[in-house]
Amino acid sequence: MTTEAAFPAPCLPDQTVSNRPPCRDEAGRLIVDLGAVAENWQRLGRLHPASRVGAVLKADAYGLGAERISPMLAAIGCGDFFVAHLAEALALKSLLPGSAALYVLNGLAPGSEALCAEARIIPALNTLEQALDWAATARALGRTLPAALQVDTGMSRLGLSAAELDHLMTMPDYTGSVRHHLLMTHMACADTPDAPANARQIERFRHFSNRLPGVPCSIANSAATLSLPSAAEHVLRPGLALYGVAPGPGMGADLQPAVSLEARIIQIRRIEAGTGVGYGLDYVAPGPRRIATISAGYADGWPRALSGNGGAVWFRGHRLPLVGRVSMDSCAADVTDLADHLIRPGDTVELIGPNQSVADLAQLLATTPHEILTGLGRRFARTYLHEPPAGAEETPE
Repeated sequence: MTTEAAFPAPCLPDQTVSNRPPCRDEAGRLIVDLGAVAENWQRLGRLHPASRVGAVLKADAYGLGAERISPMLAAIGCGDFFVAHLAEALALKSLLPGSAALYVLNGLAPGSEALCAEARIIPALNTLEQALDWAATARALGRTLPAALQVDTGMSRLGLSAAELDHLMTMPDYTGSVRHHLLMTHMACADTPDAPANARQIERFRHFSNRLPGVPCSIANSAATLSLPSAAEHVLRPGLALYGVAPGPGMGADLQPAVSLEARIIQIRRIEAGTGVGYGLDYVAPGPRRIATISAGYADGWPRALSGNGGAVWFRGHRLPLVGRVSMDSCAADVTDLADHLIRPGDTVELIGPNQSVADLAQLLATTPHEILTGLGRRFARTYLHEPPAGAEETPE
């Protein structure tokens, strides 16, 4: 058995110490095309010219870096931003212009109302308790406070019921203390456009919106934005689509891919027939093979479920099947079909990119693209490309 090392040990005097800077992408590199994100946001605006296109930036913009993506979107005209938790909103607040509306979708934990009000962040009120606590904070501060109201139209996750909303609207202590900036709901089946639940949810939402005339409305997530025109309303809430990832089958063909992921080959090893690879020796070579060990594992968000499941990486248009189990810090791929001089330690392979999309991986693993993206770890170095100039038109003429 022979191996090729990525960095052969040089013959140096004992006292010599390398002055090279440390490698910043030992695990690999996640590349985010900010120009593609901007184009996708603008494209959704062209699809729905009567609506405002917001941006969902929860979970650090789906793991891609909200601190880079949010000011870029604001610079080209986005004015509505959505995160899940108050801590996420506080981290972004200083990066956005004062005119931007920054919403907390999960609402507020008890006791955090004053902090939210001081930062001029807008909570989504999902329960009577959240609504009454926010109103009490407004009265204590001596001013009205803005809020979004989230209503449950059938997903049974977050939001007020029709009876709760009616009750809330009869309470002067609430209605005199809170200004409604948005009425919103979330769709359960928008990634299946012909699901009967979609029409039911939209119809139920109409009953809620009739109760609050004049309040801007928001229903559409990425999938509804792309496939359900009747859900467009005043404000769109795309997340996944901004990053060029299709939220459902047959959707988003015109979106620009904004994410690619590469990892480094650490070592290439020649093995003989009958040799096992990886934990458990699940893979046994049927003949002589060349195996590349790659610097990405499940600690980096490269899913362990790819083990023995048809997973692959790509190199210059060649598919390299994964063999053995994905381990914490590495995985192995069969490079036998490539000549020795074509692939060497130190080369990078494509994990996500033109040959293998986020949606492809999600389909292979029977999960959602959201899980793939948000799982990508911090050990991947981040590189941002093609940042558009500030002041670009929100929706080109």
